[in-house]
Amino acid sequence: MPSDDKSPFPPGTIVPNHIAVILDGNGRWARSRGLPVTKGHEAGAKAIKKVMDAARGWGVHTLTIWGWSTENWSRPYWETKKIMSLVMTYLQNELKTAKKDGIRFHHIGRKDRLPKDVRAWITRIENETRNNTKYILNVALDYGGHDEIVRAVKRIVEDKIPSTEIDEQLFESYLDTSGQPYPYPDLFIRTSGEQRTSGFLPWQLAYTEFYFEPDHLPDMNPEKLKAAILDFSRRRRRFGAKDKVMHFKFEPEAVAKLEVAWWRLKKIPAGIRFRDYAIEHIKEQFGISKDLAKKAAQLMVEALVWGEEKKWEEAKNPLKKFYELLKGELKLAFEPSIAASLEVKLWQDIGDKKNIGSVLDVEEVARQYYSEVYRISDFQAAKIAHLRILANLERNLAEDGEGDDHWNKARDYLQKYYVALKDRVA
Repeated sequence: MPSDDKSPFPPGTIVPNHIAVILDGNGRWARSRGLPVTKGHEAGAKAIKKVMDAARGWGVHTLTIWGWSTENWSRPYWETKKIMSLVMTYLQNELKTAKKDGIRFHHIGRKDRLPKDVRAWITRIENETRNNTKYILNVALDYGGHDEIVRAVKRIVEDKIPSTEIDEQLFESYLDTSGQPYPYPDLFIRTSGEQRTSGFLPWQLAYTEFYFEPDHLPDMNPEKLKAAILDFSRRRRRFGAKDKVMHFKFEPEAVAKLEVAWWRLKKIPAGIRFRDYAIEHIKEQFGISKDLAKKAAQLMVEALVWGEEKKWEEAKNPLKKFYELLKGELKLAFEPSIAASLEVKLWQDIGDKKNIGSVLDVEEVARQYYSEVYRISDFQAAKIAHLRILANLERNLAEDGEGDDHWNKARDYLQKYYVALKDRVA
């Protein structure tokens, strides 16, 4: 990732080399506000411009945006005309930007059905930026994934390539992204909450990470892009092979029982110190040596003591050291300071909450925490976070004297949480 001091990302963040985006939701955004659909397209054009500028500033080399599909010609004439007018304005402005910033502009899709003036501008901007190497911008206009593959096959046939010479490498040389340094997107983003690719780059997306942004394109902004990149960076990309992460070997039932007993200090057997119990729990949960567990437990207990006194900043320091100890042992790539801050925020926010309706914001923090520490996507972390919060709610009710059955429910949720955690990191 870029070393610029202005980078919004924590150290170690992996910024994608290539991001592909489906621009979706302009019409719905406009209709929901009582505006003409054309206003939605105008707002969407402004939004994607800001997102693309931010992406380049953060070190994304290649951007591919899908502005018009082979199926979009069925839209009303007035809408098509407006979109093509916006495309013309965009192309004219992009030529200046591309020359200034070293961007190579590349059209993917068919050219023959585009309006003549649009074709002329595409040809001009491609010719005048073909020697730029700092960035690549692929603009998909009249593009369809099936159409791209069919066109590639036709050219192979026209070139009379013998079937014995056709392999993946040759086929890729006939695709629209041929010859680019990063032809395969690392991250695919679709706005507006739709969870499908609609045939976008079917060959190139084989190992791409997907991110579905719920908001419509006009509401897309650099902060939302930042969230998508952070989510991408936390994922463990295996490319068909096994990863190097140390997988958990704990027994969920045993760890849940230990943690509930930790919560219920009065239930710890006589003569056993809280620190000793913490050692046993940490050793079992993370599968680490007893010596390392002793050091980790001492730091965790120190953090918990500060947390009990609601001295949150003081709690972060030993917690950060706790995560620094675990990081190398577990071979996870989290940032200790971020993990510590998120866990302290969880302690702070869960407080004395006793019903699920009051913890929606807390679940969001929990998702971020589990995504960061265990390097899984926000989507994968959602179930884990939900179960953990339910366990904490039951703990709060039990500690308020609502009955021992809440301790049993807490243990049940904790066991399910540890099952889900082990499954996700397996």
